[in-house]
Amino acid sequence: QVQLVESGGGLVQAGGSLRLSCAASGRTFSSYTMGWFRQPPGKEREFVATITWSGGRSYYADSVKGRFTISRDNTKNTLYLQMNSLKPEDTAIYYCAADRIMRRPAVTNPRDFGSWGQGTQVTVSS
Repeated sequence: QVQLVESGGGLVQAGGSLRLSCAASGRTFSSYTMGWFRQPPGKEREFVATITWSGGRSYYADSVKGRFTISRDNTKNTLYLQMNSLKPEDTAIYYCAADRIMRRPAVTNPRDFGSWGQGTQVTVSS
């Protein structure tokens, strides 16, 4: 198992930016595809972005494409999510997650992820 701890959430005005971080420990971080998910109030958890174990490829939900950037630093065992041009509809609890299987192509289904952080709240005011 890998332990994941998110940080960087908070309250921001619409149009603002935040950068989320996810510190990993335990398994070999660099061998696993990583993802960001979010759960808006009263809704189910949804995919936000994923990045392959090598960092070579990333994929985004249409709702965040062009505004959010996922990245990773395998030397620091840390995953990031840079969020720009934030909108009120981005308000949610944001979770980072690690793939269940080592070194496979990017996955986007929450069921493919076996380790989850505790989440960090992002609130965007209008």
